[in-house]
Amino acid sequence: MSTLTPPKAETVPSAAEALRGPVRVLLRAHRRALWAGAALLVIGIGIVVALRVWMASAKELCPDGDITPCGGPIYQPSYARTSTEAFLSEGGTVLLLLAGLIGVFVAGPLIARELESGTFRLAWSQSVSPAHWLAARLAVPAALAVIGLTVLVAVYRWGLWAFRGYPHSYLTRPYDSGIFPGTGPAVLGYALLAVAVGALCAVLVRRTLAAVSLTIAALGAVGLALATWRYLLWPTVLRTGPEPMDIGANAWDLDMGMITASGERLYWEDCNSADMTENVDACMRERGAIAHFAETHPLSHYWPLQLVETGILLALAALAVFAAFRVLRRLHG
Repeated sequence: MSTLTPPKAETVPSAAEALRGPVRVLLRAHRRALWAGAALLVIGIGIVVALRVWMASAKELCPDGDITPCGGPIYQPSYARTSTEAFLSEGGTVLLLLAGLIGVFVAGPLIARELESGTFRLAWSQSVSPAHWLAARLAVPAALAVIGLTVLVAVYRWGLWAFRGYPHSYLTRPYDSGIFPGTGPAVLGYALLAVAVGALCAVLVRRTLAAVSLTIAALGAVGLALATWRYLLWPTVLRTGPEPMDIGANAWDLDMGMITASGERLYWEDCNSADMTENVDACMRERGAIAHFAETHPLSHYWPLQLVETGILLALAALAVFAAFRVLRRLHG
């Protein structure tokens, strides 16, 4: 009597197993770019640490950073403090540029160059589907970008912490355009959008230079649009009172002037241009002004604005990823 051995069922690799091979190949092929990214990470951390150490070693005589006797008629901050503040005031812009650089790398050397030269056929002929090939080129830079930029955001926030409560800091306010994008999750949204847009542009045009140029244009348009209309992402606060508003050093001043009983807003420029010798406040009241007003985003709106902007960026990134896979399927099956 013979025993029949059932044939072994063919195992289907999971998505993670299917990506493991392409990811290893990708990391090996672009190890120079990985080393360059690691070097930028170390340099960024080193710059912030060096600035903090420099400022801490300055001979400041007072808690407010004054190097002259405390309480005197003259206030003079240390050169280390003013220089550190100037350097850090554009740190958010630098992080945005790094995020954009990641997108440019994805669009050019990572995807478009392979499509242009035809080397992608070698991978596809070795049981790597087009979808897994593209997924690896999205997952690797996205994961490394999120990890690296999270570290840089934490270090940057630590660098800015030195100016917390400092009464004479005018360049490192949280809503400044050079600060805001780099101090929260928004820059991670920009990085993920950069990866997605770079991939979409690469599979669309399949030419390295054209893909890089299109990626730069698309990311620049999104960044400019959000910077211009960021204040609309969350409802503002309108304050009125008999005296000019003190909105605080860290609030985002959007509009300020005087208001009439009907709600019409009047501005100082109208009276200044009419007669420079006329009392501005009296001029405004002659026009019907009854109170001062200030429209602002207080500091409490910082996180809502960050999260709404991040959500918009992630939604755009998801659309770009979906479009990239659809284009790849339509072109290559």
